Amino acid sequence: MSTAVEGKERVGAERRSVGFRTKARAYLALTKPRVIELLLVTTAPVMILAANGIPNPWLILATLFGGALSAGSANAFNCYIDRDIDAVMHRTKRRPLVTGEVTPGEALVFAWVLGAVSTVWLLAFTTWLAAVLSVAAILFYVFVYTLWLKRRTEQNIIWGGIAGCFPVLIGWAAVTGSLDWAPFILFMVVFLWTPPHYWPLSLKYRDDYESVGVPMLGVVRSRQVVGLQTILYAWATVACSLLLVPVASMGLVYTLAAAASGAWFIYETHRLYGLAIRGEEARPMRVFHASISYLTLLFLAVAIDPLLPF
Repeated sequence: MSTAVEGKERVGAERRSVGFRTKARAYLALTKPRVIELLLVTTAPVMILAANGIPNPWLILATLFGGALSAGSANAFNCYIDRDIDAVMHRTKRRPLVTGEVTPGEALVFAWVLGAVSTVWLLAFTTWLAAVLSVAAILFYVFVYTLWLKRRTEQNIIWGGIAGCFPVLIGWAAVTGSLDWAPFILFMVVFLWTPPHYWPLSLKYRDDYESVGVPMLGVVRSRQVVGLQTILYAWATVACSLLLVPVASMGLVYTLAAAASGAWFIYETHRLYGLAIRGEEARPMRVFHASISYLTLLFLAVAIDPLLPF
């Protein structure tokens, strides 16, 4: 019996009636709030950079709300499509579609509604370009990553990660109604950062991904190869982040933050690789968490730097 069939049977077996609060929490879980938090971390700072100061607070809130709805829509579609493998993987077996707290039909309607509301919201309260970019992000995540790349190639997270770069462009477009080189550099920062962020996770949950036939790099390649690739992408990420200094006339705060946090991020990837080539027990989640801290510090510096005179 195939993994997909097994997963569907488990989903069906878990369905049960649930109360309002449980149902509400289940719908919220479909949006993957922790992923949304990380996406929003990159949006507000770029808006400050675009405005070269603090934009209208209402515009910030409207953009963040619309962006959260958009990301929630993409994540809900992802949960709907991947419900068969989620039922098999240990890491995802408590998701609402697996436990039966939400039915597939409910999840699909919920995803469509969030997507539609986010588009109308961004059109009404930000700019048409921000709304178009939001729709493009949903479509890319659903069709390119989830349906096409994820189960077919070890390059899945490299190209699929482009969807997570769109909030940078959306934030800039919401303020200016256009795009420039600065947001595209930050777009590339997030693009290059995504593989060394997720590949350690694929090492941690290697057995999970292997059990459902998802060819994450940590499944199809050795720890040494994953470690080396993580290093290369980390170096590329930091180098790209420093391009923002001349392009956007960034000051001392951003320059020091990008260099210092980048050096720490690179050190952690080298440490992971060193343990792998020596055959010692590695802690890949240390790099995973370091990558989150790095991106947070970098975009915090993006937000602070335009507000200072140096």
